[in-house]
Amino acid sequence: MKNALRAALFLLVLAGRAWAFEPFVVRDIRVEGIQRIEAGTVFSYLPVKVGDTMTDEKAAGAIRSLFATGFFRDVRLEVQGNVLIVILEERPAIASIDFVGMKEFEKDKVKQGLRDVGFQEGRIFDRALLDQAEQELKRQYLTRGLYGVEVTTTVTPLERNRVAINFNVNEGEVAKIRRINIVGIRAFSEEELLGVLQLRTPGWFTWFSKNDQYSRQKLQADLESMRSYYLNAGYLEFNIDSTQVSISPDRHDIYITVNITEGEKFEVGDVKLGGDLLVPEAELRPLITIKPGETFSREKLTESTKAITDRLGRDGYAFANVNANPDVDKEKRKVSFTFLIDPGRRVYVRRISVVGNTRTRDEVVRREMRQLEGSFFDSQKLQLSKQEKPTGAVLLGVGFSNVDKFIVQASVQQSNFFGTGNTVGVQVATGSVNKVASFSFTDPYYTVDGVSRGFDVYRRDVNATSLGIGNYKTRTIGGAVRFGVPFTEYDTLFFGLGTEQVRLFLAADSPQRYLVFQNQFGSNYITLVSTAGWVRDSRDSFIWPTRGHLERATLELATPPGDLEYWKYSYTHQYFYPFSPRLTFVLSGELDAGDGYGGKPLPFFKNYYSGGIGSVRGFRTASLGSRDIDGSFLGGNRKVNGSTELLFPVPGSADRSMRFGAFIDAGQVYGLTEKLDLSQLRASWGMSFAWNSPIGPMKISVAKPLNDKPGDSIQHIQFTLGAVF
Repeated sequence: MKNALRAALFLLVLAGRAWAFEPFVVRDIRVEGIQRIEAGTVFSYLPVKVGDTMTDEKAAGAIRSLFATGFFRDVRLEVQGNVLIVILEERPAIASIDFVGMKEFEKDKVKQGLRDVGFQEGRIFDRALLDQAEQELKRQYLTRGLYGVEVTTTVTPLERNRVAINFNVNEGEVAKIRRINIVGIRAFSEEELLGVLQLRTPGWFTWFSKNDQYSRQKLQADLESMRSYYLNAGYLEFNIDSTQVSISPDRHDIYITVNITEGEKFEVGDVKLGGDLLVPEAELRPLITIKPGETFSREKLTESTKAITDRLGRDGYAFANVNANPDVDKEKRKVSFTFLIDPGRRVYVRRISVVGNTRTRDEVVRREMRQLEGSFFDSQKLQLSKQEKPTGAVLLGVGFSNVDKFIVQASVQQSNFFGTGNTVGVQVATGSVNKVASFSFTDPYYTVDGVSRGFDVYRRDVNATSLGIGNYKTRTIGGAVRFGVPFTEYDTLFFGLGTEQVRLFLAADSPQRYLVFQNQFGSNYITLVSTAGWVRDSRDSFIWPTRGHLERATLELATPPGDLEYWKYSYTHQYFYPFSPRLTFVLSGELDAGDGYGGKPLPFFKNYYSGGIGSVRGFRTASLGSRDIDGSFLGGNRKVNGSTELLFPVPGSADRSMRFGAFIDAGQVYGLTEKLDLSQLRASWGMSFAWNSPIGPMKISVAKPLNDKPGDSIQHIQFTLGAVF
């Protein structure tokens, strides 16, 4: 295109010279033929002004300058006396851009992309830019696997020298990966190696993940994953020789071939430490996870290097450099490493600057800092300081569950209220069993030492009729003040004091034991409730943890002068262990106990229940334990629950908001007069699916009891969508 433009300009110059005229002084300049472009715009580009002497060279320069603007299709110069007449034919303007047959992309986003390259409505129409836009559109379709796409453009002239641009798109069918060949495999099976790759042939979940559609970026990531897999298995000399990607003539099928050289498998020889060992070798040795005699693993080598670097960083050596120098013995197929340590200079933190905190007060941010100014740099404290917390959440939604049926919920929580760092929460939820309305306020730094103080006001209505535990309703209105005292980064003690008013509603068909309780203690209770507890949370994520512990122990005590006198103790423990980047093992346990004192029993509406999601899946919610003579579930004052689960992402998807699980649950509740007999535990196994959906958390389980007894209430499929209280 550029060569054609140069040729056209050259011909124009020749034409100008052939037109030769006697030089004259320009007394006036007249512009003709323009429709949209202002005359002043033309004069600004015209190198000839009134009073200039017009020559052949200046005429040729004027034509070149006006053509170079790109505004005009034709430029001619004429002379009448001493008046220079500039006759122009404007290029048309783009009046509209439309797409026909486009389904894969949103039209507005495509227009925005074309706008970035200068092709948009209102601009001068340029055939070269149109060709570029067409090619860019095809390229975008290729990234989606639509290799058979056909794009044709139609330019329709309109009045007032405008044009309408129409892109007619025939998207065709998505090309699928029909075969992935890996040539040179000896150490692993083809199936095992293909499992490492993200790209795959069509399967059950590829309709969702799109991993059966070729992408150059995905292929490069897969090649690196394959390289890491071999290097972690000891193949130090592994190499990817070449890759070929071909497509069938009908553009429906894609074939990928990867040629590799595995090399030999290496073991680790000696592991030494060298350089400037500011930290005792006895302390550094345990940080090295790659051991002599083991199969070489690049992952363990990297972990060891990072662990030593982080350890030096804790002592202020922010720019420490640790290199693992290899010594390869190809004959013995062994590789030895010397970790050379260069700690550099010890660093002090002179100043910490906080930028971007337009909503949060500076002191609110600084009080979360574990790294202090004027002290040595500490990488561990810096990491703790960088951990972000969500500052607010709004949830409006509906849900459904086996227990609460239809749920409507709305909640607002702001953890940085007006930039103060305080947390304010409002929550309203209604279901067939539970109805909740609450307000909470927490000041996380009530004292400078990090002691928190909070207030809660709530109302909770429970309708147990549909649970099978007997017909009763309660209405609880209460308020409480609570304090939290942190004594490590992960451990917190908490204390609380509150009061509740509980109203009990029974019906004619309520179980006899409920009626007896009402006759003895009434149906309206004022309770003074004290709480104390301890929590340790070292999980790496609150939403989707993959490693760490969560332990919680709580004691609830209802004391005089309240109408009810009881105690309840609860201990829960969750342990998360990552088997691999995609597999997480979870071990959970729960022990609960409670009773009355002072001659008063534990209120029946404070009993423990087990069964269903959150306890023993596969059994109906709250159905475990003994039953009354009317068939209603009694619950108990003691509860034992345990669970093991292996969590993994949706196959072929990297979406962390969805996870599958394979689980085994066990649990039981025991009444006051029943012996704690573990042989009475009920157990089940099955599969689960969890998704943090836009309208709230979703959980689905399909379970089968392992040791159900006659009379047990079985429920194989259980689910909940939205929060259940």
